[in-house]
Amino acid sequence: MAKLAIKGGEPTRKKPFPKWPVFDEREVRALKGVLESGLWGVGGQRKREFEERFAAYQHAKYGVAVTSGTAALEISLRSLGIGCGDEVILPPYTFMATMIAILYVNAIPVFADIEPETYTIDPKSVEEVISERTKAILPVHIAGRPADMDALLSIARRSNLYVVEDACQAWGAEWRGRRVGAIGNMGAFSFQSSKNITSGEGGIITTNDEELYVRAWSLHNCGRLPSGAWYEHHLPGANYRMTEFQAAILLAQMERFDEQTERRIENARYLTSKLSRIDGVKPLKDDERVTRHAYHLYIFRVNPEAFGEVSKATIAKALQAEGIPVSVGYSRPLYKEPYLEYFKKCPLSCPYYAKKIDYSSLNLPVTERACYIEGLWLPQYVLLGSREDMDDIVSAVEKIRDNIDELKEVA
Repeated sequence: MAKLAIKGGEPTRKKPFPKWPVFDEREVRALKGVLESGLWGVGGQRKREFEERFAAYQHAKYGVAVTSGTAALEISLRSLGIGCGDEVILPPYTFMATMIAILYVNAIPVFADIEPETYTIDPKSVEEVISERTKAILPVHIAGRPADMDALLSIARRSNLYVVEDACQAWGAEWRGRRVGAIGNMGAFSFQSSKNITSGEGGIITTNDEELYVRAWSLHNCGRLPSGAWYEHHLPGANYRMTEFQAAILLAQMERFDEQTERRIENARYLTSKLSRIDGVKPLKDDERVTRHAYHLYIFRVNPEAFGEVSKATIAKALQAEGIPVSVGYSRPLYKEPYLEYFKKCPLSCPYYAKKIDYSSLNLPVTERACYIEGLWLPQYVLLGSREDMDDIVSAVEKIRDNIDELKEVA
């Protein structure tokens, strides 16, 4: 009789994990308040209040609430004057928006590999790809884990580069007690539906630089200035403004965020302690400099040799059959994405750049291993569950590991 659920056996778990998003009467009252105010967009107070509260929470002086995390990244780059012929260094293990923002300002994405124990951008690899064209480093705080900001800021100072933090998965995360998004020159966050606080869509830019704040504010609001007239347009901005409805929801979401974050951290630590004991399973490494991990994702690695050389996709399918909502995560590096074809003429063949871009020959081994071989994800809402829920995850992984022969038959 089969033991694995994917082969017809009894699944480890039949009950669902906590639902996401989490909401209650606070969101309902907030939305009703905006509706009844008649100020659904420009002129309301919720957006401004959220900008101030969220920026302060992230240890930043200024916030600009926008339509998405992608918009936050693009506006940040534009605010820094990054454009035609400029290079921006980023990791290829991230969501496509990180690269798209660079391409949309007509700059050139240059890829640095990630660290094998953290999956964040490798500072040594960053140093290897800096050129006379490099203008910025764009680290991604992947899964809610801050990148090595000590090393990256040191590199940026030596090479006179900007640092734009992609913190779209890292609300409340801390590096040496400093919250991300306020460590570099600018930071970008997302509030898309899967995120740890969400308004369905939305994003925010954070900075401690008043001049950059004014530029970002102008670019997100049709080129106006914070103290200027309505029909004065000083920069080539567009309408990237967050609505009052979104801001109201986010203000309510923030009220329970710290409690949820602490639960995620507690459950993640427990999972790490248990999964680390299973042969062939290796959670990402802890770093004492990360004083708070946001855990938008819980990432762990599988060694194919210990799992009968089956693919991580097969392992993921087997876990899903056991009732565990695991995913393979990013399944290929950004430099192998088909949509790069659309940017061949500009900016990848930009006359201002005068270099040849050929990503087809690029091979960053740690990233490729993470994408193709070892990286598996658990979503953040799983970590809002009970200790028994975490035990089910561990039991499912152990079950699959103990029944390799059945797993091979699936492959």
